[in-house]
Amino acid sequence: MALMMGKLHEALTRAGADANSAREAAEEVANCENRISRVEADLTLLKWMLGFNIAMTLAILWRVFASA
Repeated sequence: MALMMGKLHEALTRAGADANSAREAAEEVANCENRISRVEADLTLLKWMLGFNIAMTLAILWRVFASA
């Protein structure tokens, strides 16, 4: 069984969905949450990479134009 959101499963079953459908829906939502967290982690890495690139570019430009 995949990772499942227990409270969502319980809420769906109380709302009248059968147990199998509620389980599948809860697993699907948990899968989406997992994918979103991986995208957020990749985005954080990209932000750091961009910041480093901008800092290095500014340092090089400062060195080139301050010396002239």
